[in-house]
Amino acid sequence: NTMHSSWLLMQHVTPAGPEWDSVQVQTSKDGSVPVVNVSWKLQSDAGLRAINGSEINIRDETTNQSVCEQIHFSVYDMENSKQERWTFSLAVVVEPEHTYNITVFHFPEPDFRDYRIKTQTTVPGCKDPRIKNSQLCQENGSLWNPRIAAALSDKKDLINVEFDSAEHSESYLVSIQSGSVNQQENRTRLNVTLGCVSFHLSQYEVTSLSHFILQIQPYFIGCKNNCESAKKNITRRQNLSSFLDISLMTGSRSIKICLVFLFICCRKRLTKVSFLSNAVQERKRVLVIYSLDHRLYKNIVLKFSAFLAAKCGTDVVLDLLDSTRLGVLGSIQWLEWHKEQIERSSDKILILCSRGVQAKWRAMCGGKQVFLREDALSPIGDTLTPSLTLLAPYFIRSASFEKYIVAYFDDVCSEEDIPSPFKITVRYKLMKQFEEVFFRILNTEKHEPGRVKQISGLSEDKYHECPSGGALRDAIEAFRKYQLEHPYWFQEELLERSE
Repeated sequence: NTMHSSWLLMQHVTPAGPEWDSVQVQTSKDGSVPVVNVSWKLQSDAGLRAINGSEINIRDETTNQSVCEQIHFSVYDMENSKQERWTFSLAVVVEPEHTYNITVFHFPEPDFRDYRIKTQTTVPGCKDPRIKNSQLCQENGSLWNPRIAAALSDKKDLINVEFDSAEHSESYLVSIQSGSVNQQENRTRLNVTLGCVSFHLSQYEVTSLSHFILQIQPYFIGCKNNCESAKKNITRRQNLSSFLDISLMTGSRSIKICLVFLFICCRKRLTKVSFLSNAVQERKRVLVIYSLDHRLYKNIVLKFSAFLAAKCGTDVVLDLLDSTRLGVLGSIQWLEWHKEQIERSSDKILILCSRGVQAKWRAMCGGKQVFLREDALSPIGDTLTPSLTLLAPYFIRSASFEKYIVAYFDDVCSEEDIPSPFKITVRYKLMKQFEEVFFRILNTEKHEPGRVKQISGLSEDKYHECPSGGALRDAIEAFRKYQLEHPYWFQEELLERSE
């Protein structure tokens, strides 16, 4: 509510309305996000002295959210020192492909006439040159140029695929669709080995396989599962035998590849066979809640998030990785938005318990206030306390249990670090029970009648064999050693005041 008290005063001389100067879409000065820069001028009228200021209101038609800003001023000459009319401007952070209604007026407003000026502008997509270089658009793949090179070999019946990876995407889904394939009734068992990826199609009788559509679907930080894919047509006139070998060369960067073959049969039926390393067939999203107990513990959280993303193909929502958007929205709005998204899906909220989580929970229940050094040093501050305030009322409802996963790193934390409301559900030890946690993330039962399912490379004695898992183990070990050398480390992290 931006109502100004001067609106209620009766004015003998009322000012005329403002006049548009320009409305431009551009990138913010720090290059992080798209903005709409709105400029307006004062009109030349006899009511100049009665103007107390201007107000601008920008409303997002897509979300119905508004930004309201007042500018207070007193001017006695219509022109400034450059003999130009006074011009005012405001840059507001916007979302690509959203439409905004913009209103500007002077106050006090007259009772008998509407001097407001209004306009509407639509922000272009991230491919537009005005905003494509912003950090937000880059995280949505605006600069990705895959430069796909694909070739069919006549001698060895190979499909060689080469493309450039992108900075903000660690996962890709590569699919090949054929328009004319004869398929037998019995299904074929397909085996996939990443590195040199091979699809064995021994049970297919393949004839006239002459045209393919190659599609590469990236998974960027911003657009997640809704990113724009890249396609390339491949043509070959000769028949293809029953063995296809796909080699993916993406340079030195370590990325996760998911390969899918889509075969359209003559009988107009679609058979889809998909493979993803580590048996992950659908990308899940996890919101990670934690406390900034110590710089070494923060490193554990970051390495754990990297492990979830790189090894497990999980989209991780972490405040440290989304500081720009969090700074714009604020902690509560940022959390509420992600919580609503997760509630409407099968995604999860992972609560990592530690000394700081228990201490801040007790402070919320009337105990001594807790100010941690890392919270004071962080540009986003303490996000755990607002997280607990928002999530705790929902967590205690039995219907919400499946949305929440409670865990702790038992090498550096303990069960005593778990706040009492979270003890009513299953608690997991990381990384000893990480495989169970990941089955929860996947919404899949590990134990079924007659069998126990396992995912290769996620057990306690195997997870560190991949690069991201090794970095996580090193981070846990570094903090464990620090705790042994500094038994009062947590007390040393406490500050008297948040400043």
